[in-house]
Amino acid sequence: MILTLTLNPSLDRTIEIAALDRGAVIRAAAAHLDPGGKGVNVSRALLANAVASRAVVPFGGDEGRQLVRLLAEEGLDMVTVPVAGPTRSNVTLAEPDGTVTKINEPGTALAQDELDTIADAVLEAAHSGDRGADWVVASGSLPPEVPADVYASLCRRFAGAGIHVAVDTSGPALSCALGAAPALVKPNAEELSAATGMPIRCVGDVVEAAATLRAAGARAVLASLGGDGAVLVGPDGIWYGEAPVAEPRSSVGAGDAMLAGFLAGGGRGPGALAQALAWGAAAVRLPGSRMPGPADIDPGAVTVGSPDPARRLSSPALPSPPAPALP
Repeated sequence: MILTLTLNPSLDRTIEIAALDRGAVIRAAAAHLDPGGKGVNVSRALLANAVASRAVVPFGGDEGRQLVRLLAEEGLDMVTVPVAGPTRSNVTLAEPDGTVTKINEPGTALAQDELDTIADAVLEAAHSGDRGADWVVASGSLPPEVPADVYASLCRRFAGAGIHVAVDTSGPALSCALGAAPALVKPNAEELSAATGMPIRCVGDVVEAAATLRAAGARAVLASLGGDGAVLVGPDGIWYGEAPVAEPRSSVGAGDAMLAGFLAGGGRGPGALAQALAWGAAAVRLPGSRMPGPADIDPGAVTVGSPDPARRLSSPALPSPPAPALP
């Protein structure tokens, strides 16, 4: 079983528009309201493909109750943890060419006792039922005021209970988590660049940056590169793969579908990378943050092999310049 933990879940409204015209009145072609949050999406993708999963979901306020209601309607196996603050709402504007504009609320703070209750809920869920959890996915942004080392603390606690931990986050939370030796981290190109301070212009840069994350503690790195595919760097080797999408509709949740496919495919090696790419590409072909099922997934569109270090990325990532010194 694969457990997921989302500290900052959301209600995600995706609005399809012809074009984003600032200052204008824009009429939507379609709109979708979906439960959101990276770990929630991983569990939804696993559910859509009949892979055993359970989501641990903190929730609060009217938005939180609606989130739980939507997840229950989908039939998601979940453990809900009431918290004081309201669940956030996010808005995505999706254009026909695949351009996505996201407006994400920050969420509300979690007190230390709430974080402790959530961690206890994960461990209880991991050891309940006929089969324990093989993986815990700790993913997504942190709510305001939550310490940056929270994923590192959770990783040590879960790994100490014999569970593999996958971390999908960014910024200081990712940097702190590396020191806790997670079994897997799943950065995108921008997150790789920010974590290492390296420019990511080609596949060779991705491999070098992923090796840097491994040297800092991560045992394996699955680097998602959007339309450029993905790179897997782990103890068993290095692989590159891609799954082109002719008509993208929405990239929202595609990285989460990719991570779900990777873990469902065994969590290591080229076979898992191929399944990850197939699930991620299928998500891009769907509207909103819908998760793909078997009928949406085309394994034949995936190619996996040795990386070509010189291959250029269509969307390079550069580290942010340092902030100017204060006078």
